[in-house]
Amino acid sequence: MAEGGRQPPRSMPDRSEGFGERLLGLLLDRAHEMPPQLIAPLVAEEVASIGGRDVSILLQDYGQELLAPLPGRGLLVGGPEPIADSPAGRAFLNATAVEVPQADGVRIYLPLLDGSDQVGVLAVTLDTVDDDDRRLLGRLAGLVADIIVTKHSYTDQFFQARRREPMSVAAEMQWSLLPPLAMSAPQVAVAGILEPAYNIAGDSFDYALNDTILHAAVFDAMGHGLEAATMATVVVGAYRHARRAQVDLSEKYTFMDHAIAQMFGPERFVTAQMMHLDVVEGTLLWVNAGHPAPLLIRDHRVVERLESATTLPVGFGGQRPKISGRQLQRGDRVLFYTDGVIEERNLAGETFGEDRLINCINSMQPAEEGLRGELRRLSHTLKEERGGHTSDDATLFLVEWRGDTADHLTLPA
Repeated sequence: MAEGGRQPPRSMPDRSEGFGERLLGLLLDRAHEMPPQLIAPLVAEEVASIGGRDVSILLQDYGQELLAPLPGRGLLVGGPEPIADSPAGRAFLNATAVEVPQADGVRIYLPLLDGSDQVGVLAVTLDTVDDDDRRLLGRLAGLVADIIVTKHSYTDQFFQARRREPMSVAAEMQWSLLPPLAMSAPQVAVAGILEPAYNIAGDSFDYALNDTILHAAVFDAMGHGLEAATMATVVVGAYRHARRAQVDLSEKYTFMDHAIAQMFGPERFVTAQMMHLDVVEGTLLWVNAGHPAPLLIRDHRVVERLESATTLPVGFGGQRPKISGRQLQRGDRVLFYTDGVIEERNLAGETFGEDRLINCINSMQPAEEGLRGELRRLSHTLKEERGGHTSDDATLFLVEWRGDTADHLTLPA
């Protein structure tokens, strides 16, 4: 015992950069062949080695309202955290660490970022926090996000944690088809959201950033339930096939039209809207097959409906659509949406309408929560305006052209 009967001071754990590199390397080496159910205990064990405790992994639920705790040995599993009003939610929406002083230390909430897609939040408590701790925990959170994304494709554990209510078979099909709900780069950002999250059927969206061109599309398959979900699956598959064959916008329509007509006959259809955005120049090209006109948003206000020539919905054998174009300004956003957003009726039987959609956009206050957070807030605002009711699929897909340089590697040699 130390002089005077006092306990010797507890040694501080090593969280220097050199130690951190070894720790992350060890975690990566161990995670390669680790079964999914042991990922959480592994993370908790490694965090304990640097003096951390009360580790929680929180994943976004399908409705984008809650951060749901991932169960696992060694994890602190409590109730879900609201995204709209909690330290965990702020870390998630703003993609930055949030520190909350507590009586026994500091609770740190770190965004789990896979590239730019917010997977969830890692929460851990330390006695004290300095810059070495912040650097190490930030890198640890990035590695944990990558591990979760890698492992989730062959386990149901992460899907089950995110599910807060029963999901229909059609919705199960649609969620398995979607790309990440958000993507951001210095040149461009996108975000999408679908309602009703647990009963979506015919709506879908897809995108890919290939070199300097962002390819994106929004779809609305006729009907409800399994047939609509099946049509959406076929049209997305045909769209991806055409995109990877590097055909132009109007020819993509032909690929999809043939696929839907061959599979479902002449009485079934899918409405669609497809776009190309040159992320260097800001040139937007799009075609429309039966969708409402997208909205151009500048300085957080709708400045124009992007009217264009239309063709028949996919499956009806329409003429190849005419390509429309517009030069964007830096910071411009373009909102694509399906008709369920504006055709929903409130309890009084009134149609929601495009004017009310535009009013909702214009009345929203700018925030620091990023494109995904703002789209999420818009979707939930629209749902509240409809009295919390969504009887038809309602999809929002938002594109922002930033026009910055991605990296020196993009410059000519």
